[in-house]
Amino acid sequence: MEYRRFGRTGWQVSEVGYGMWGMAGWTGSDEEQSDRSLDIAVENGCNFFDTAWGYGAGLSEQILGRLLKRQQDKRLYVATKIPPKNFKWPSKPDCKLEDCFPADHIIEYTEKSLKNLGVETIDLQQFHVWEDAWAENEEWQRAVEKLKADGKIQHMGVSVNRWEPENVLNTLQTGHISSVQVIYNIFDQAPEDKLFPLCEKLDVGIIARVPFDEGTLTGNLTKDSTFPEDDWRSTYFVPENLNSSVEHADRLKPLVPEGMTMAEMALRFILSNKSIGTTIPGMRKQHHVKANLSTSDGKGLPTELLEELKQHRWDREPTEWSQ
Repeated sequence: MEYRRFGRTGWQVSEVGYGMWGMAGWTGSDEEQSDRSLDIAVENGCNFFDTAWGYGAGLSEQILGRLLKRQQDKRLYVATKIPPKNFKWPSKPDCKLEDCFPADHIIEYTEKSLKNLGVETIDLQQFHVWEDAWAENEEWQRAVEKLKADGKIQHMGVSVNRWEPENVLNTLQTGHISSVQVIYNIFDQAPEDKLFPLCEKLDVGIIARVPFDEGTLTGNLTKDSTFPEDDWRSTYFVPENLNSSVEHADRLKPLVPEGMTMAEMALRFILSNKSIGTTIPGMRKQHHVKANLSTSDGKGLPTELLEELKQHRWDREPTEWSQ
């Protein structure tokens, strides 16, 4: 496992972290399987785990809390997120701060996360949605600084809404934010335009989420793929999205190097960008953990292939289904 400095925190985090959404709220979640997969990740050098209260109303946090107890001799970095008060993902431009993150809500849900995780301090707390119009609102700023002063959190971050990587630029300038979590993958390259250069200037850590574009970049989805009604993907992969996603993925298949899967190529594309602190693929099964973590070998992708993949950038606009 390779490690990278995570912005101003100074932490050395595994460049492949662990996204824990799929362990709560997705079809097929199995806690025993999750526990074993997490242990294997630690055994293979993973030390950064990203969860949220919103993943199963605290269940994912509790699963991570069990890991922390089992692996007390390891330094594991914990990142979680505060749900918006109106419980709507993503936020909309007309949302007010008091609808999503009034001070008492920020503090209340940090306390809930502390209890679920079984820790006295959270390494990285994050806002689970965000609007840059809130940047100068002192209410959230005071709440964040109080949590830091009380030792409840070490750092604060923002998880940016899907396909809105620039909806945080002014907020980063306030100095209250240590990290930004953003969708970045072969298709979603827009963060390179303005967000990544600003993060480098301000020494803000970058978490690249959704490395497989919710599964499209594994190459395993087809236009006939379906998901159970209680699975989040059933509302995301509506026909207009599923069909175009599969078509874009199919155009990548001829570029996958011999002996490599599309998923591996997708991860190596992200790891080839040294601006990234860590990427957090969702992993539930043990063989997925081993395969994903094995991409952290410092090799990246050949320059020629990276240039070809740059041509597959796909700029999308938020829609009703792009939660």
